[in-house]
Amino acid sequence: MKFSDFKYSRPNYDEVKIEFSELMSDLKDSTNLKIQIEIIGKINSIRNTISSMSSIANIRHTINTEDKFYDDENEYWDEISPLYQELDSQFYEIMVNLSNKNELIDEYGEQFFKLMENSLKTFSPEIIEDLQEENKEISKYVKLLASAKILFDGKERNLSGMTPYILSKDRTIRKAAQEAKSTFFINNEKKFDEIFDKLVKVRVKIAKKLGFENFIEVGYLRMNRVDYDSNMVDVFRKQVIESIVPLASSLYEKQRIRLGLDNLKYYDEKFEFNDGNPTPKGDANWIIEQGKKMYHEMSSETGEFIDFMIKNDLMDLTTKKGKAGGGYCTFIPDYKSPFIFSNFNGTSGDIDVLTHEAGHAFQVYKSSWIEVPELLWATYESSEIHSMSMEFFTWNWMENFFKDDTVKYKFSHLGSAIKFIPYGVLVDHFQHKIYENPELSVTERKKVWRDLEKIYKPHSDYSENPFLERGGWWFQQAHIFELPFYYIDYTLAQICALQFWKKMNENYSEAWNDYLNLCHEGGTKSFLNLLKVAKLKSPFEEGCVENIIDSVKNYLEKVSI
Repeated sequence: MKFSDFKYSRPNYDEVKIEFSELMSDLKDSTNLKIQIEIIGKINSIRNTISSMSSIANIRHTINTEDKFYDDENEYWDEISPLYQELDSQFYEIMVNLSNKNELIDEYGEQFFKLMENSLKTFSPEIIEDLQEENKEISKYVKLLASAKILFDGKERNLSGMTPYILSKDRTIRKAAQEAKSTFFINNEKKFDEIFDKLVKVRVKIAKKLGFENFIEVGYLRMNRVDYDSNMVDVFRKQVIESIVPLASSLYEKQRIRLGLDNLKYYDEKFEFNDGNPTPKGDANWIIEQGKKMYHEMSSETGEFIDFMIKNDLMDLTTKKGKAGGGYCTFIPDYKSPFIFSNFNGTSGDIDVLTHEAGHAFQVYKSSWIEVPELLWATYESSEIHSMSMEFFTWNWMENFFKDDTVKYKFSHLGSAIKFIPYGVLVDHFQHKIYENPELSVTERKKVWRDLEKIYKPHSDYSENPFLERGGWWFQQAHIFELPFYYIDYTLAQICALQFWKKMNENYSEAWNDYLNLCHEGGTKSFLNLLKVAKLKSPFEEGCVENIIDSVKNYLEKVSI
């Protein structure tokens, strides 16, 4: 069934609550394992339908934020989702207190119960209005980004539409494009600051009502980090500063020399080669056809997957008026269907979408056998392993997309992974600083960002852009607004993906089998336990980062470009 035929109907919360409550009452009163499993199955079926309706509404809203019907539905879900979260919380409370809990752990696994316990710590009916306010401010941010109408090169463009100009061979165009983009943020600076200030304050209020000292603890629980904490993350940060920042800095210096520049400015960072960055050699339809061919050749599993996605129109990839920015993958449980959303713009990022978001989609497609909503997806840092590793597993087919630019693409792709890690850690460190000091002024927050940039991105030269020089870059980093503390996950996953890159260079089939096993598990295990399934080392393990970086460095030094 095509996505356009997926039925959407707004659930009646009052009716759902009655049915849900009756099932929970039956569950609480039962001591028979078989009956309990049947009841839990019915509850999960209801929850999956709620999730399906929410996902369909969100997809259609982000495809066209100007669609009045789905804009209204988006507002509805902002209001109602905390009430469904309350029902989930009541369900969790019963589950973790059942007398035969150990039997149910044997049935559903320990991870499910850890996730429920985490959720119970982050929810109370007392914070429902605060959660609704948080949702509304996030939606304001999404709409504000989507509202960008930048007149450039004779046409009105959104933020994604500026990317080809930011990557232009012509340095004056790159600079002008970045300045035009910055102008949008400067013109809306007060709005961005107000939205973020409200988000910080409401999140602090939520944390206090839940009995926590600050929001950092709540943020970690929301991210379902059950086997590592902020102290371990701090140790990882230090490894990045010691082992990766110097390599990233050397890559930028070689880039400066390669481009023949006296100084590498901020608008040069994304431009790597004098004859232009590698780009796909066809339009969106051509890319999809090449992707279909690639996934068929890769394995029977990926061939079946891509046919399913294309046949059912489960990808919306091209940028257009009113479309939300960015890219994501989501899942519609009642239709067992992943969905990939993106904004193609003619850059190599289009191929990264076809591999990165497809990695997420492939994982959830392979783990769609899991009926428990909490276990369908892995926790965030684990989920990003699927996406980032798929980027590397597809390397053997990059010539299909980039032709003579293939060597440049691989060099850029691997180098970009190294350049990204310090930035990813910077985003996480910034969030820690913000929520440790929630009373900082809007000016002080920008200074915190800029000071951290000087540690993690010491090469960045914003001397020609006062807005960025005073620390305004983070306005465009949606995770900071929408999903606090969801960013270190990318860096941890990147270290794991680089391990897969190293393994596939040694034995591709063995690495692929390990990856398939990881995808099949979904979220049935915690991060560190999933690493055991995939035969990967923990990024927190001493020597892990240094060992991988040595292999990457050796590869990059051998490439002649």
